[in-house]
Parts: sequence; structure tokens; C-alpha cells
Amino acid sequence: MEFSKLFVRFNWVTLVLIYLVVVAGSFVRISGSGMGCPDWPKCFGQWVPPTEVSELPPDYREAYLLKRQKKVEKFCKFLNAIGLKSTAERIKNDPTVYVEEAFNTRKTWTEYVNRLVGFLAGNFMLFGFLWIILKYRKHKIFWLTALNLVLLLIEAWFGSIVVATNLVPWTITVHLFLALVIIALQLYIIRIISPVQQRNLPIEKSIRILVFVVFAITFYQMFLGTQVREYIDELTKQGFGRETWTDKLGLPFYIHRSFSWLVLILLAFIAWKNEKTQHYLILRSSFVILVLELVSGVLLAYADMPGLVQTAHLVFATILFGNLWMATLRMKRLS
Repeated sequence: MEFSKLFVRFNWVTLVLIYLVVVAGSFVRISGSGMGCPDWPKCFGQWVPPTEVSELPPDYREAYLLKRQKKVEKFCKFLNAIGLKSTAERIKNDPTVYVEEAFNTRKTWTEYVNRLVGFLAGNFMLFGFLWIILKYRKHKIFWLTALNLVLLLIEAWFGSIVVATNLVPWTITVHLFLALVIIALQLYIIRIISPVQQRNLPIEKSIRILVFVVFAITFYQMFLGTQVREYIDELTKQGFGRETWTDKLGLPFYIHRSFSWLVLILLAFIAWKNEKTQHYLILRSSFVILVLELVSGVLLAYADMPGLVQTAHLVFATILFGNLWMATLRMKRLS
């Protein structure tokens, strides 16, 4: 089945919007705006949030705390039902979950913009699914797009859980995992519908194995990086300065740093082999993106850089993940 150029371009735009959601979410994290809106999907009970605290009732903190307690209770019941009783108890008895922040216009609107970007990406995915129903419903991408739409709804629901539990660290990690799965599925859909992406890349077996290894490490690295970020947040709360972070971060930080250099060595070798033989742009660009990611990582670890470097670090990692995933899908045995 042949897909229209407009449909292919539309799916590329949808992918860009999904990436923008990751960017916006990262910016929310570094600016500490995750609790800028205490409820979901509305913000302070409004579709357009307030700009002044005077627009809110005097007891708004108590009111939203009560709503959050009910949502946390429901989520804990869900965790109990799937056998995660100890996790449910830990969340329920964690006093930091029930800390209600005061209204802050900057944080509220930062979180609100994040939700608008997510809403836009979701509507593009929904429109793409309706497009498929009308024109391509007999193709297998019907089921792939339906699955991705369901995952997006789960991701949106889990976003409300992240807010309700006051940014419990492991919920942020799950949130990232779902985002990566959605990106991977969208790229797979583009691989199927785009004539350019359907072209296979003949690569010798050893390089194919190395590309897959680098992809797997990158995937794991993103979760290690999330853990390191969580530890840094905790150290910051305890009053430890940047100069003490490296000593206190422990094994996850050293594994994360060591794996980064391992990926650099492997990708440098892949890029060198690529320049000698095939000259594939996707492998060349993967190496460039990794270098940019490592530079941002070094700045994060050893320089007093602004929070936007954290966003850049995550964005480069996510783009590298997508690049390597598409390369993995397109590789075939070199005859």
C-alpha cells in the first residue's frame, strides 16, 4: 500500500511534537514547576490558569491537598491490586507527598505550557488515527497507531499520578519510559509508511551488532541518568553543594559516566567504519549527537551551568535513542 506524501509529513510533524513534549517536561523538571498546577487536567480548576494569587480562594491549598489525598489513595489501591503493596505503603506514608506548594505564577504557567504541548501532540496523534481509519484501516499501522494512542492516554493519566504523588522519583522514571516507547512506536510507523525510511542499510554483521549494543546501552543510560538526577535533587534538598555531588552520588553516577565513554568509543569506531565504506547519514549524525550529549554531560558534572543544559542533555539523549532505533530497524545483512 502506498501512503501519501502529506500523510508521511504529518507523521514526522507528530514525532517532532512528541519530542517537544519531552523538552517541555524536562524544562518543567529543571525549573521546579512540576507542582505548578496542583490538579489535572485543569490547572487550579481552570482551563486557563490564574495569574494572581488573589484569583484563588483563601483556602486553595487545603482544598487541593484534600483532592490529592483522594487521588493518592486510589493510586495506592491500584498498586495493591497489582501486587505492589510495599510501594503503595511507602507512597501513602511519605509525608513529602502531601506538601502543597504555594501559588507561583511562573511555575504555574510553565507547567501549563507543558500541558498545552502535550495536548497538541495528543490531538495530532488522534487526528492521524482518524486519517488511518478513513484511508488506511486495512493496513497494520491501524493497530500500531491505536496502540500508540492508548499509550499516550496512559502517559497522560500517569502524568496526573506524578503530580498527585508530588513528583515521587520512580514515577518520573516510569513517565520517561512510556515517552520513549511512544517515540519508538512513532518511528516504527514512519519506517513503514515512508519510502525513504523503507530503504534498508546493508551493514556488515559486526557493525550491526555494535549498533544494537550502543542502542541498548543508550536506552539503559537514560534511566541511569534519571536516577542520578533524582539523587542530585535529594542532595540539593539536604543542602549539599555541587562540589560534593560527585563524592556522594555513588555507583549509578560512575556507571553512567563510564558507559558514556564506552558508547563514545563504540560509536567513534562505527562512524570511522561508516566513513570508510557506506557513508550512511544516520550513523554519522548519531556520532555527532553523542558528542553534543557528552559535552552537555561534562558541563553538568563539572561546571556551574544553567538548568537549560540539563534539558539539552536529555534532548540529545532522546534524539540519539530515536536515531539508533531507526538505524536498528533499517539495518540488514551485507551481501
